[in-house]
Amino acid sequence: MNISNATSGVSNTSSAASIKKVTSQPIEKQVSADAPKQLPITDRVELSGMSGMLKSLKAGNDFRADKVASIKAQIEAGTYESDEKLDIAADKLLDDLLK
Repeated sequence: MNISNATSGVSNTSSAASIKKVTSQPIEKQVSADAPKQLPITDRVELSGMSGMLKSLKAGNDFRADKVASIKAQIEAGTYESDEKLDIAADKLLDDLLK
């Protein structure tokens, strides 16, 4: 392998080469006086219906305390999850995914 004159393809880098200063000048767009005014861009937040449901639950409204107590007892006893319930949940999930 012969490496000779490795800088032959490099342009002149001597200090005698002129250097130009590059500055960027912003382009000012001329807008006619009768052009419609643009509204400023603003951030926007949209909350789903879930937030209203969560507020209602936190306030203690609109939930069935007896049903919640029954499910809590089943979970604590280890009888809440069954193969039938898991099959139903999996089927509903697949139905939702295939829509």
